[in-house]
Amino acid sequence: MFPTPVQQRSAAVQAGYTALLPIALILWLLPLLMVALFSIKPDTDFTQGNLWGWPTSFAGFENYARVFTDSAMPRYLLNSVFITVPTVIGAVALSCMTGFALGVYRFKGNIWLFFMFVAGNFVPFQILMVPVRELTLNLGLYDTRLGLVLFHIAFQTGFCTLFMRNFIRALPRELIEAARVEGVSEIRIFWYVVLPLMRPAIAALSVLIFTFIWNDYFWAVVLTQGVETQPVTAGITAFNSQFRAAYHMMSAGSIIAALPPVMMFFLMQKHFIAGLTLGAVK
Repeated sequence: MFPTPVQQRSAAVQAGYTALLPIALILWLLPLLMVALFSIKPDTDFTQGNLWGWPTSFAGFENYARVFTDSAMPRYLLNSVFITVPTVIGAVALSCMTGFALGVYRFKGNIWLFFMFVAGNFVPFQILMVPVRELTLNLGLYDTRLGLVLFHIAFQTGFCTLFMRNFIRALPRELIEAARVEGVSEIRIFWYVVLPLMRPAIAALSVLIFTFIWNDYFWAVVLTQGVETQPVTAGITAFNSQFRAAYHMMSAGSIIAALPPVMMFFLMQKHFIAGLTLGAVK
């Protein structure tokens, strides 16, 4: 049913795997490497057509400094923080409660209610562009950080509920039953019994949602415009001038924008892996 581990395959297969793995890794990292190369090139390299060659001079410090001094990058980064952090808190908090209700209680229609949360993940988000934009306009939330936060919370709660519900169902039910026998209220069972056991799942889910929202470009362009509300993913396009795109500035801005999710993952790596693998082996 499952593929045979490489260590148990023939010597030829192991040798081929060892030889092809670095090539696959380089191909996977090639776009990121090219962006990093673009970010240290001087402006003259692009005007002279030196797009893929080695930089004629090192302009990395100048490019990265200009990203902060000649653009609204600090404001875009601050907008991303004000959009991403409340979204992570809201989506994770709601999913903890809905996951607890769907994972612990047995009632008629439980599975159908759960399917309603899951079904939203299968809807192509592009077809929601026009109705969501019109809804934000009617509610006065268009081009506001609050509108983007509320939409992301609503859209991400389905996936988060799927994650949390399955995690809670894997917890020992005897703990909950023992607390009920002792007369503990359902709210206190959730807060003092279940929630502490969910810390690995909360950490893993927070990293995932943080990455999803921080890297979102589609809804940032659809629901916001202007320096005051746009996150960093949409703000990077401001480096496009009327006649020529500043590729070196866009590349430097892209590297800066990619750093917070990477740092978030490495800071939470232990909890992230524990949250994803907990319960995988009985």
